[in-house]
Amino acid sequence: MTPSSQNRSRGLVILSTSFVALWLLIAAVPFLWTLWGSFKVQGDFFSKSDWTYALYGVRTLAETGATFTGQGYHGAWIEQEFWRATLNTGIVVFFTVIISLTLGTLGGYALARSGYKYAFWILMAALVFRAMPHITLVSGYLLPFFEWNLWGHLPTTIIVLVAINQPFTLWMLHSFFLNIPKDMDESAMVDGCTRFQAFRHVIIPVMWPGVITTGLFSFLLAYNDFAVTAMLLSQENQTMVPKIASFLGTTQVEGNVMFAVAAVVSATAPLFALVMMFQRQIVSGLTAGAVKG
Repeated sequence: MTPSSQNRSRGLVILSTSFVALWLLIAAVPFLWTLWGSFKVQGDFFSKSDWTYALYGVRTLAETGATFTGQGYHGAWIEQEFWRATLNTGIVVFFTVIISLTLGTLGGYALARSGYKYAFWILMAALVFRAMPHITLVSGYLLPFFEWNLWGHLPTTIIVLVAINQPFTLWMLHSFFLNIPKDMDESAMVDGCTRFQAFRHVIIPVMWPGVITTGLFSFLLAYNDFAVTAMLLSQENQTMVPKIASFLGTTQVEGNVMFAVAAVVSATAPLFALVMMFQRQIVSGLTAGAVKG
C-alpha cells in the first residue's frame, strides 16, 4: 500500500470514528440528562433562570437537604401506582408477542412454501394494512367494543395490537423462511417427518435468530404504543406510555412533570437491557433476513 493510500485509509477511519462518536453523543446525551434530572426537583431540572441548577441541585438541596432526591420515583411508583401500569404493559406485551409470533411463524412458513399466486396477494394486502395509520384501524374497533362492553380491558388492546402487528411479523418471517432451502423440509419428510414435524424440529431451530429479531420488534411495537392503548384502555388499566402522559397533566389539571421524568427513565432502562441481552441474535437475524442464501 502506497503512503497516499495509507493516508486516505487513515483519514477515512478518523472520519468514520468521529461520525460514530458524534452520533453516540447526540443519541446518549438526552437520556443521560433525563436520568440525571430524574433525581432533582422540578425547580432545578426545569430552571428558567440558570440551567446549571440541574447540574448542582441548588433547589433540590434547599428543599430536601441533599443534592439528589428520589421524590420523583417515589411519587410515580408509590403515590401514582406506576407499578400497575408496568404490570399491565408486561401483560399486553407478553401476549401480543406470543400471539403475533405464533401466527406469523405459521403463516410466514405456509406462504414461503406455497407455490400458489394467492400468497403474493395476501402479502400485498398485509403490506397495505401495515402502511395504514394505527388510529385508522383502531377507530373500526371502537363501536363493537362499546356495544359489547369490552372497551377499557387489556384483552381488547391485545387483539388490536396483534391485528396491527401481524402484517409486519408475517412479512419479516416470510423473508426468513425464503432464505431456508426447501431441501431441508423435503429431506426431513423423506426421513419420516410430517410437514409440521419438519417445521418444528428442522426449520425453527435454523431460523431462531429471525424469530428473536421479529419478536423484539413486536415487543417494541406493543411496549411503546400510545395511540392504541390511550384510546382502548380505561384509566385504571393504563399501560406505561399513557400513564406517563397523564403525569404531565392538562390545561385544566396540573400534573407533576418530575413523576413523568422518573417514569420515562424507568420505562427506558429495560429496553437497553433487552437490546444488550439479545444483540447477537438481533444482528444475526437481521443479517440472515437481508442476504438470501
